[in-house]
Amino acid sequence: MRNVVILGSGPAGLTAAIYAARANLHPLVLEGSQPGGQLMLTTEVENFPGFAEPILGPELMQQMRRQAERVGAEFVAEDAVAVDFRARPFRVQAGNGEVYEARAVIVATGARARMLGLPSEQKYLGRGVSTCATCDGFFFRGKRVVVVGGGDTAMEEALYLANLAESVRVVHRRDQLRASRILQERAFRNSKIEFVWNHVVEEILGEDSRVTGVRLRHTHTEEVRELPTDGVFVAIGHVPNTDLFRGQLELDAAGYVVLKRGMMTSVEGVFAAGDVHDHTYRQAVTAAGYGCQAAIEAERWLTQQG
Repeated sequence: MRNVVILGSGPAGLTAAIYAARANLHPLVLEGSQPGGQLMLTTEVENFPGFAEPILGPELMQQMRRQAERVGAEFVAEDAVAVDFRARPFRVQAGNGEVYEARAVIVATGARARMLGLPSEQKYLGRGVSTCATCDGFFFRGKRVVVVGGGDTAMEEALYLANLAESVRVVHRRDQLRASRILQERAFRNSKIEFVWNHVVEEILGEDSRVTGVRLRHTHTEEVRELPTDGVFVAIGHVPNTDLFRGQLELDAAGYVVLKRGMMTSVEGVFAAGDVHDHTYRQAVTAAGYGCQAAIEAERWLTQQG
């Protein structure tokens, strides 16, 4: 039986693994079939402390993994496919059929950006297509960008980008926003932000490895037109990776894990860290901080259990 099993290998999961390993808990990390989290889809990372020069997202995650491994964390390249948190020891089943028992579990399965579902979107992801203005906006200073969406996320992205970009065009499929009133008012007042109503993105256009524009379709007239742009920020929300925990942990209406005390979930001994519960900040550095907290709390909780 393991002291701690960690589900996920993004910044939260790997930081939790580092702290748990240094606490001599010998953690096991189910890193998933696609390890590394959302940073694996980014190019240069400039806002993670400790790196004076930009570092590629995949390289940053590789360094974090090597650090966790060096201090004693063990990794299994499998997804968790089933969990049983109804009794202790907790049970986690991996995709290879192996079942792991654990005294404590740290859920760090993260979230994924809701995407448009276009092949061209995947083609240019990290090459002009982004899902995080805070992460990538710096690279579009003085350039033209498009934000897709009409909710709070889209308005937050647009307002952030307006401080950097030459112009921001918000493409929304309706003729009014779903965002909160205060965010709408701020966006409408910003002279750099223009709204393209009743349009959807049909294709992202590009040359070689860069985005050059978007093809839009009017939702009423079906008219198609092209809009030049240097970058596309998809801001139609995020989806937490919590399907596995339905019926096992308390989730909010959007599917995020609900924390009850510190990083503890609704089940005593099961902790959560990162984007799986955080729908406010969604940054690598905050996820890492949550991973640190979850590991420290898990260690203290295990000590109390004797």
